[in-house]
Order: sequence, then structure tokens, then C-alpha cells
Amino acid sequence: MAVWPAPTDVKILKYILFALAIAAQSLGDAAAKDTLTIGTTQFPSTFHPDIDSMLAKSYILGLTRRPLTMHDANWKLGCMLCETLPTLENGLAKLETTPDGKKGIAVTYTIRGDANWGDGTPVTARDVVFTWRAGRHPQSGFSGLEFYRRVYRVDARDARTFTLHYDKVFFDYNSISGFDVLPAHLDEKVFDENPAEYKNRTLYVTDTTNKGLYFGPYRITEVSPGAYVVVKPNSTWWGKKPRFKRIVVRVIGNTAALESNLLSGSIDMISGDLGITIDQALAFDKRHGKKFNIIYKPGLIYEHIDLNLDNPVLKDRRVRRALIHAIDREAISQQLFEGRQPAAHTNINPLDWIYTTDIPIYAFDPKKAARLLDAAGWSVKRRGIRYNTAGKKLSFEIMTTAGNRTRELVEQVLQSQWRQAGIDVRIRNQPARVFFGDTVTHRKFTSFAMFAWISAPESVPRSTLHSDHIPSPANNWGGQNYTGFKNAEMDRLIERIEVELNREKRRRLWHRFQRIYAGELPVIPLYFRANAYILPKWLTGVVPTGHLGTTTLWVEDWGVRQ
Repeated sequence: MAVWPAPTDVKILKYILFALAIAAQSLGDAAAKDTLTIGTTQFPSTFHPDIDSMLAKSYILGLTRRPLTMHDANWKLGCMLCETLPTLENGLAKLETTPDGKKGIAVTYTIRGDANWGDGTPVTARDVVFTWRAGRHPQSGFSGLEFYRRVYRVDARDARTFTLHYDKVFFDYNSISGFDVLPAHLDEKVFDENPAEYKNRTLYVTDTTNKGLYFGPYRITEVSPGAYVVVKPNSTWWGKKPRFKRIVVRVIGNTAALESNLLSGSIDMISGDLGITIDQALAFDKRHGKKFNIIYKPGLIYEHIDLNLDNPVLKDRRVRRALIHAIDREAISQQLFEGRQPAAHTNINPLDWIYTTDIPIYAFDPKKAARLLDAAGWSVKRRGIRYNTAGKKLSFEIMTTAGNRTRELVEQVLQSQWRQAGIDVRIRNQPARVFFGDTVTHRKFTSFAMFAWISAPESVPRSTLHSDHIPSPANNWGGQNYTGFKNAEMDRLIERIEVELNREKRRRLWHRFQRIYAGELPVIPLYFRANAYILPKWLTGVVPTGHLGTTTLWVEDWGVRQ
């Protein structure tokens, strides 16, 4: 005798069949998907790989280029554009004597034999020599000035093999992740005509969609300034064929609007490298987490406030220490980020092997902040705000990227806490392109600039802390020591760390570095960031690294779940 389902069972069966049909349709739609739309919050100030340090640019160029070397998701250094990573052990790196009689090192790389620019021109040692020559010019405005200073000669051994000659033996001698090769056949003439104007006349600015500028899985085919960038597959790419026929990187400066666009389907994913803030992600996860894959990745991302040390008030270390004692960073971490973004005490992350706790720790201590300000001469109070005996008001201006909800919220918290200590702080934010492309780069902020640095493991911050790297007209604003920090011992320590090959001795130097950093406070450390990647269920292969290597550097591994 046949047994028929009860009425309630029929309803359940219909629901299951309906759900299966929707799931099949969704998978079918995903399988047929040729375009991936990514949401980010910032638009690059330039697309030139070696001018201006901006994560938005690195993220997009990660789709279109490959560095010679890079740390992978396991933080292991390896080749991307080169064939074999040089080491002293394999003979591709050799100790030598420099022309002035000092100990140096020669490091030899061979560019992949199948690497070609998008117009079919081979990537060669000529490109390397041109890039190095341009970077060494004092008016070029290149970032990463120290690399170009330390490499005193480049030999093109053949079409694709070159040797870098360093004036010292550096512990990270084979890591050149920040040395981005430029197309000599397109840009060399532009540079030679006027080096000082090159940063404005480079084809990366005047002809951004020129396919000869790129050699990665994709090339830039369309740019709408401030709005979006479109990339399409590059026919000369040597590696695995990328899955998507078109990737659109949409810039939505307001992080709340970014979330709305994701829910409406206007974008497919939010880049964790430069997208939704952690507090938004946590709230989003509670409401919509089942519909997306959400990855939280802690990493070497340091949120901080650069202090303009040319400001006479901020020159006083007592004032700097009072500023940090007057804010409750632990409460910010717990209340805004559920503890996922721990308070920072220096720029060295606890995830890095060189980290130490043997440093000055500035706990939230309003009484100590008050004593420090009194001792610094800011002892007169009028309507809750401090003045010095000459009648000058203790007032500062804080700036960050407009539209970033978390930064704006943190600003308001800091403003309130500092006011409790009698410190007046005004907020004046700017679009990221202006903030990074002009204000910070040219040191136009008068007091505080809040932003983040992202680094590689055991990254020496010479460009941000050494006194030789203070941006100025003389170096065409090419340095990154935006605070104007000058400390002779720090300079010497950075130089010693760079050349110390013994790991244990280097650890001790790093510990001294952190003690100076925490003692001098050229910046106010806030917290170490965790990035939230909000991905569609059907997208595969996106693997966050936790360091400066953006996920887009492995875009050829991205795919669609079948």
C-alpha cells in the first residue's frame, strides 16, 4: 500500500524543492559570471607604481603587475617576476668590496623569460636600469628613496639578467618587493625630457590605459577618476588564465554606502585590503553573515596619528606623552572593535618575531596627563581648555580620510577624551586622494594626521623615521618621514639593524628601537588593524596575507565555485 505525505510534509517538500531550485539558479548565475565588481573606499592619487605610497594604488596594480619578490600568505619571501630568489647559499648573492673599500653585496636576478609588457615588448634588464636611474634622481619624487641610495650600480648582464650592487650588506638583501619595474620603451624618454616634471607627465598619468604599462594577469582599460577602474585580461600574461573577463574596482568613499551597495548587488564583494571597517563588519556579520563569506585577518597594519614635530607645541615631549595618557585606547579597542583590533604601543606588531613588551607603556591616566601639561606650561584653564601663561590656547587640528566611518568615529572619541584633559582639537578631514596625494605627502597638516602603515614582516621603517627621509622640495617630496622626526640614535639604530645578519643580535637592536620609539613618541600609536573581507559565497581563491602583499597579487587563483 502506498503511503502519501501528510499535508505538512508536502509543504516541507515544496519548500526544499524551491530552495534547491534557487540554489541551482544561484550557482548557475555564479558559474556564468564573467564580471567581478569590487568595492573599495579610496581612489589612487596616481597609477605610477613608484610614486606615492597608497594602498588603493597597490590594490589595483596588484591586478596588473607583479613585483620581483614578495612574501606569500605564509610570510615566506619568494620570486614573482624573477626566476630564482638570490641567496648567499645558491651563489646568486655574493659579498664584494665596494669602490670605496667597504663591504658590499652583489645580488643577481633573472627576469622570467616569458614576462612581456602588454604590448608584447619583453620585460628586460633595460627596464630595471631605467627604473633605478629614475629613482636615484633627486627630483623624480619616487618613494622608497633608500633603495635607490643603497644600490650604487646596476649591471645588465644580458637581456633579462641584472645585478644590483649594494653599498652595504643588508639582512634583507634579496627582498626588493618595493622596486617596481617601469617600461623603458614608453617612459624613459618622458623622464629624460624633464625629470622634475616626470611624476606629472609619466604615461601612468597621461595615458593610463596604455597596455604597454602592465604585464600582470589584467591591464587597465578604463578609468573614471574618483569613481572606478576597469581591468580586462592581458593577452601577454605568462601565468594561469584569470577567471574573470572583466573586473571593476568601484570607489565608494563612504563606508556605510559601501555596505548598502553590497546588499543591493551593485558590487559583489568588499575588499578587505581597503574596504569596510571592522566595526561595520562585525555588525554586518550579525545581520547578514549567513549570506556571505566573511574573513577577519589580523596583520601588519598599524593605525596611528602622525604628529607634525615642526609644530612648536608638539616639539615638547611632555605634551606628546600627555596626549597619549589622555586617551583610553583599550576602551576604544573593546567598545568599538570587540577587542579584534588591539591597542598598539609602538609600530611593531605582536605578530612579528621582533616584538617586545620591554618598552614604556602609556596607560590611560588623566592625572598623569594633567601633571605633564602643567609642567609643560599649559596650566591656565578657561572654560575647561588649557592656556599657557602667555595666553596661547592648547589647540590642535586632526585630519584623516573623509568618509571612513571608523576613523571619523575614533576622531570624535579622541576629541572628547582630549577635551576632558583641557586640550582643544578640531576635526578637518579630506578625501583620501587629497589627504595622501597632497596634505600628508607635502606635510601640510599642522598637528595630527591619522592613517595606517602596512608593512612586510620585519620591515625596517627607514623611510618613515630616518631623518634623511623628511619630505621637502629638495627631494621633490619623495620621503615618508611626515612627522619630521630627527633622532641621531634612531638613525644609527636603523642603519645597524639593516646590516646585522645575526638574527639574535638583530632582535636586541629591534628591542632598543622599540624603546626609543615608545619613549620619543614621534607618533601616537592607536591600534593594529584586522581587515574584514566580505566575499560572495560563490567566489573562491581569495587569500589574505596580513601584510603589504595585497590579495590581488594572486588574482589568477580567484575563481567561481562550481
